Amino acid sequence: MKKILVISDSIVGNHFIKRIIQTHTSENIYYVVQMKKNEYKDVNTTRFKFYEFDPTSLYKISNLLKMEFIQVFIAMDNLADIENTIKNIRTIKKQLRIIVLNTWKLENEDSNVVLINSNEILASRLLDYLPNVPVIAHNVGMGEGEIMEVLVPFGSSFVYKHIGVIEQKNWRIVAIYRNRKLIMPSRRRMIQPNDLLLLVGEPEVLKSVYRAIKRELGQFPEPFGSDIYLYIDMSLMKVSKIKDLVKKAIFAHQQFKHNLIIKVVNPSNIDILAFIKEHASKNVLIDIEYDKKNLGIAFHYDMKYYHVGLVIVSRELFADFQMRKIFYEAHIPILKLSEKSVTSVKESVLILSDNRDLEKISATIFDISEQMGFNVELYNYLNEHQDAKEQVIEHYYNLSSIFSKSIKVNKESENPIRKLRKKENFIHILPFTEKLTTRRIYSLFSTDNEKLYYKLDNYHQIFIPV
Repeated sequence: MKKILVISDSIVGNHFIKRIIQTHTSENIYYVVQMKKNEYKDVNTTRFKFYEFDPTSLYKISNLLKMEFIQVFIAMDNLADIENTIKNIRTIKKQLRIIVLNTWKLENEDSNVVLINSNEILASRLLDYLPNVPVIAHNVGMGEGEIMEVLVPFGSSFVYKHIGVIEQKNWRIVAIYRNRKLIMPSRRRMIQPNDLLLLVGEPEVLKSVYRAIKRELGQFPEPFGSDIYLYIDMSLMKVSKIKDLVKKAIFAHQQFKHNLIIKVVNPSNIDILAFIKEHASKNVLIDIEYDKKNLGIAFHYDMKYYHVGLVIVSRELFADFQMRKIFYEAHIPILKLSEKSVTSVKESVLILSDNRDLEKISATIFDISEQMGFNVELYNYLNEHQDAKEQVIEHYYNLSSIFSKSIKVNKESENPIRKLRKKENFIHILPFTEKLTTRRIYSLFSTDNEKLYYKLDNYHQIFIPV
């Protein structure tokens, strides 16, 4: 039987004793010391022993401390009474753990004295009711934010997503509360608007997850970054194509309303540099790399330095095997522009595959389509397995109702790539996975539409990291 000593001389102390009476376990026995006796209902007299005396008296408390207590709780209204009570306990018990309700700026260097700041607890509890502030479990685990609950808003990118497609690295969805009922998560469970998610994971990771859940449309290129980055390699492009690429990049930059950085490597034409400077506005920064550096290292440095969220490149640059690997390692969306018009694009096109990567990047696709004014079209090749595809289609239909964005699902009996090559113009959006970094020659006989992305090289394409 574990003995616990409670010393109370305050309203909070009385409430604490009442809560103990209601929630006590059969393994503890409580010794309650009060200056003035209080009456409590439903007290189990075999588990609670009450005493009425002044705990600041060393003589009186020393008799009680002849017993072996594992813990002492002190909740008193007078600071001097608390200090003298602690002093008395330490005179007799050097290592006994003492928990003190601290309503003042009381300090104690004793490692076995735990000071519970009442003002911080109350402020923290009030903070939990603020909108758009994550609710953190302070009294569970380490209390550092490794347990968090998040309300999923109606326009969240997590709404109508299956839990199985949400990448949960260093964090987990451990419970869902819906209509005041607990629902245990499973891979096929779909998140609904106004679900309350209970998350467990590393505190810094959970902060990022919280921001991702609360994110709505109109934020792209967030959360990948804040700026747009046009990458020009003069050694790979003709002068006329560079000018056209700059104009299209400026148009995209105006649509997304984020700063544009124009990065030029291997500068070899003064007229082109003059053209770029002429078309630059106040939200456009020009960065010319004159020194011969390792392109990969320089590129990754720029991604962090400029906080890049979208990289714009030419199809010639994306066709380069080494550059494609560099782009993939940056884990940032890539907009590959072709020679077709950008202003005349009306649809963003997705080709469904057996995997469900398109569900993972769905919020980004809707965000891009919303800002650029694109309709969303899904192409479903019926000669392939349909189970995973049907779940993706269901997910996109649900998101379309949330974001008031119509979608069209095309059922094709022939390979969608053949069908799409007959279309006039569109933008092809697909997941940027590692299989896209292999050399094109290795995918000549593949039936994977993602590996055959280059078959639609004449059209604009956006590669979104999964």
